[in-house]
Amino acid sequence: MKKYILTSLVLFAAIAANGQVAIGKEDINGSSTILDFYDGADNFRGIILPAVESAPTDLTAANNGTFLFDTSDNKVKMFENEIWIDLSEEGDDTNLQINSSDENNQEQGVIIGSETSEAKGVLVLESTDKAMILPKIENPHITVKSPYPGMMCYDTASKSLAVFDGKVWNYWK
Repeated sequence: MKKYILTSLVLFAAIAANGQVAIGKEDINGSSTILDFYDGADNFRGIILPAVESAPTDLTAANNGTFLFDTSDNKVKMFENEIWIDLSEEGDDTNLQINSSDENNQEQGVIIGSETSEAKGVLVLESTDKAMILPKIENPHITVKSPYPGMMCYDTASKSLAVFDGKVWNYWK
């Protein structure tokens, strides 16, 4: 819990300072980046998407671009134009470790780039002129020794989005 509070305080301080956040490194790549991750050649860490019991049905256009791991069919999905798009085949959720702590049930999570947001999410990035740079991993199917269901990164070798569904890596160009 202390780690969670400290991480939140650091994020809020960074947001207040300039609206851009770097995780695992000192500098942001470019002025059009709202969230950036460590991108060294030795990186093997990606984003772990939230695992939900079923994809929510009450989302609006404000939630376009939402990513999650749906445990009802074990697929990584993206919300776009009022529908969920499958980004993987049926995977495996047996390695999921469910977080049952109270912070998992918040109405609104952390918002970066704005005071408020219509979007629902654990982490919401709001910007009209900045984007997120995914963690970069070369050949995640080889580099990441124990990937977690719902892990997402940018594969620098294939130059594509890579998502892990609990069984295999799925690649999107």
